[in-house]
Amino acid sequence: MFFSPANCLILLLVLNFTDAGRILRKIKERVRNLQLQEAKQHLQKQTVSGRQPLQHVKEGRIHQQLDHFNRQDVSTFPQRFFVNEAYWQRPHGPVFLFIGGEGPIFEFDVLAGHHVDMAEENGALLLALEHRFYGDSINPDGLKTENLAHLSSQQALADLAVFQHYISQNFNLSHKNTWISFGGSYSGALSAWFRKNFPHLVYGAVASSAPVKAKLDFSAYSNIVGLSLTNKAVGGSEKCLAGVREAFAAVEALMSGNASQVAMDFGCCTIPKNLDDQIELMQNLADIVMGTVQYNEEGVLMSINELCGVMTNTSKAYEKEMEAYNRLVKLAKIYHSTSDEPCLDISHEKTVKDMMDTSLPLGRRAERQWTYQTCTEFGFCGVDPWKELSVVQDRTEDGEEAQTIFIRDTAHCADMMSRKVTDRCSLKKAREEIEKHVVSWLKMAAAGED
Repeated sequence: MFFSPANCLILLLVLNFTDAGRILRKIKERVRNLQLQEAKQHLQKQTVSGRQPLQHVKEGRIHQQLDHFNRQDVSTFPQRFFVNEAYWQRPHGPVFLFIGGEGPIFEFDVLAGHHVDMAEENGALLLALEHRFYGDSINPDGLKTENLAHLSSQQALADLAVFQHYISQNFNLSHKNTWISFGGSYSGALSAWFRKNFPHLVYGAVASSAPVKAKLDFSAYSNIVGLSLTNKAVGGSEKCLAGVREAFAAVEALMSGNASQVAMDFGCCTIPKNLDDQIELMQNLADIVMGTVQYNEEGVLMSINELCGVMTNTSKAYEKEMEAYNRLVKLAKIYHSTSDEPCLDISHEKTVKDMMDTSLPLGRRAERQWTYQTCTEFGFCGVDPWKELSVVQDRTEDGEEAQTIFIRDTAHCADMMSRKVTDRCSLKKAREEIEKHVVSWLKMAAAGED
């Protein structure tokens, strides 16, 4: 990757995300729902104070070419976007583009978030573009395997370029309107790649928790999870990590001789009799730990401090040789207490069946599309906070400079949320750094136009 030092910011966090198992996907959905709830509350407060930002939001569709790299194919699909003109200082105010990733976008993506805060402060036009084949931006037969061939990051980047031209024409924009792109996780990588591939269209890019490197066997994720569990700043310890390792070893040992007992202890829907189902069970239990690490203090499950409290608490209620195992059982019960699922589904056959469902996403699910993308483009096999695939130094492997902000004690893409009084000092400082970069880009762009 090449990153212009003046025009691109790669924002990297310790904790990131993956879509490895059912539970982790559900935790991710909870995080997104919580963010939407917070955005609604923020909007309600503005409405009470007499402001009506929702009135300035418009939803639209652009008919994108299905294959940008085949001129003979004239097929198109409708791509959804949102526009918020509430803060735009016409006619030369900047444009802030929120890039959608592996899921649907919402009107709140142009109403709340750190990029929205900065848009208000800098008089920017706010845009959000949904990724092809996710949310509502998909044709009725789009999930059939032969059609998924048009689902790729390269096609998505071409979508962004076409969308930039479309908006520029419809809003009579010129070179005086400076574009800044924003994204987190996969869409953070798209933000960085958009700036790299189309520097004449976007002046600067903020890429939060961006996995810009592809890697087939990405087992390094587990190492980062382990390191996070030992981080004293967030409540971790070496004892906590040792307890987690011991617990999983105990599950594996017991499952080989008494799978029915394991199924009963962890509330499984079925007994994991074959290897595939046993792997599903282990993956889902691992998801509880990984989801905790990824989202830590986001309020959707438990924090690392709380998890480690369970895994290191000495209790006479447990027999010594089964103590770690029973602590993991307790963690699973904590998860189930926050879930509406009657039991833990560990059927690998059902997982495969769900992945083969080509009907339009019910509730805008994205498992099939994202699995296809990761398998065909990125790898990501294994599980991971994506720090290992991000740029964490101020110089890339190619020697190009890259501006980085490394936040040591927060969660995945937490910087993208609006400011809160309860935010950690490191998160507040990171946002201040982002704001300084964005303001400096806008000043440099304006100076270049004089």
